[in-house]
Amino acid sequence: MHIRTLGQDLQVSAVGLGCMGMSQSYGPNPGTREDMVEVIRSAVDAGVTFFDTAEVYGPYVNEELVGEAIGPIRDQVQVATKFGWDIADGRSVGLNSRPEQIRKVADASLRRLGVEAIDLFYQHRVDPDVPIEDVAGTVGELVRAGKVKHLGLSEAGAATIRKAHAVHPVTAVQSEYSLWTRDPEPEVLPACAELGIGFVPFSPLGKGFLTGTVDPAASFPEGDIRATIPRFEAENLSANQALVDHVRALARAKGITPGQLALAWLLAQQPWIVPIPGTRRLPRLEENADATAVGLSADERADLDNLAARVGVAGDRYGQTHMNLIGR
Repeated sequence: MHIRTLGQDLQVSAVGLGCMGMSQSYGPNPGTREDMVEVIRSAVDAGVTFFDTAEVYGPYVNEELVGEAIGPIRDQVQVATKFGWDIADGRSVGLNSRPEQIRKVADASLRRLGVEAIDLFYQHRVDPDVPIEDVAGTVGELVRAGKVKHLGLSEAGAATIRKAHAVHPVTAVQSEYSLWTRDPEPEVLPACAELGIGFVPFSPLGKGFLTGTVDPAASFPEGDIRATIPRFEAENLSANQALVDHVRALARAKGITPGQLALAWLLAQQPWIVPIPGTRRLPRLEENADATAVGLSADERADLDNLAARVGVAGDRYGQTHMNLIGR
């Protein structure tokens, strides 16, 4: 596993691990808490050193899980977590990025993670009621206090990224990006390139779709976020099958898995892109880590670059409520 640099100096493994699914969003966990601790620790053995969590995952329990797992190996890993939601009675009830809330969340996340400083602290969603300059300034204060090392933004628009960066350097922007979600390409990725900001794609495997394991007739159990996403409705899954069939065929010709091909394509886009696929299974973890060894020819890249436009993608990547929270 090689190392990539986000922003000016945050060095992380080229592929990270998104930990959200260990606590929520993908139905019943096939493993125990102890199993998930083992997955996280085994990730380090596979070369993965960059772990992504958030206070809202659970809420809170995912940070606690990650904190337990990294306790013995803290000096080998970098941890990203997030603020920005208003959490009441165990669920999110809206956004809250007021300065006092950011400070409160930072202190609570430090306790749950069991660390002295948060390596990367993202605003989870842009709060329209709080100027981004105030958000960046508050995280800058936490950096100077030694509680946070780097500022990040999640699902922010290019103009917001520029405003935040003018107040305090933004180290990384996190957004959904994959072979079937190309939203960051027109504005966000060019802004990151211009400003020297790293980019962290979440759901780089299309919430499992790009692994080729989601049947067009699939149904999703209670608690699986895909049951609420238009792109995973039966009609749209069937329409999107052409895309995954193409990925599967190219992967087969190269002797790799569809998921490895999807990750390799992301890694080939820019040296400052670090995808964070999530998994709860050791074999999948190892498969994802091995994607860093996959090479793509110029012709293969060009083919994949144009795939979504060529075959089309049916359905939004979120329901309307969450679509309203992105790109601000």
